[in-house]
Amino acid sequence: MKKAIFSMAALATMTMAGAQDISLPAPDFGQQSTSTIEALRTRHSVRSFSSEELTEQQLSNLCWAACGQSRDAQHITAPTAMNKQEIRLFVFTKNGVFEYDAKGNKLVSKAEGDQRSLIAGGKQFKQDFVMDCPVSLLMVIDFEKFGSQDSHAQMMGCVDAGIVSENINLYCQSVGLATVPRATHDTDGIKALLKLTDKQLPILNNPVGFEKK
Repeated sequence: MKKAIFSMAALATMTMAGAQDISLPAPDFGQQSTSTIEALRTRHSVRSFSSEELTEQQLSNLCWAACGQSRDAQHITAPTAMNKQEIRLFVFTKNGVFEYDAKGNKLVSKAEGDQRSLIAGGKQFKQDFVMDCPVSLLMVIDFEKFGSQDSHAQMMGCVDAGIVSENINLYCQSVGLATVPRATHDTDGIKALLKLTDKQLPILNNPVGFEKK
């Protein structure tokens, strides 16, 4: 319990400090979780979240499950076409936006302040429950890693983003976290904030937290 409280305090301190990278603890491969079969059987989307924050360890485990470094430096937990690893993972919190660096196991600061409204949606349509969620994971297809943006590359990028999202869905279900896969977000606003090029496309997001009881 003391460790969890310390982790939450450390994460809050680092994120409030502004443009600072966050070194994450090593993923906990011994954490308690349900079986894959049980996670598949019980997986469900959640749109009502409590304000409880994730600990630093929980955030590390979550990002690793999404697309972290797996059996060696050349492979990640999510398969991608020709192992291009073109899905970039961004972490939105109330204190800033970070990009997950799988090899360094750290969060690289990209923007300060609460930018979660960009994940909630655009001017025409928003889902405000996202603002209650402590963390949202955004998947961005980086077509520069493909060397192409033709129809096949676009299809495979969408497939690979879906795989990362499903990793998140099943991991959350297996450890008692709550999430929902979404395609709603402010694409233009996100591209401007993160200084993305026309070859980098925000495609899916997963708010993650604890279900409101």
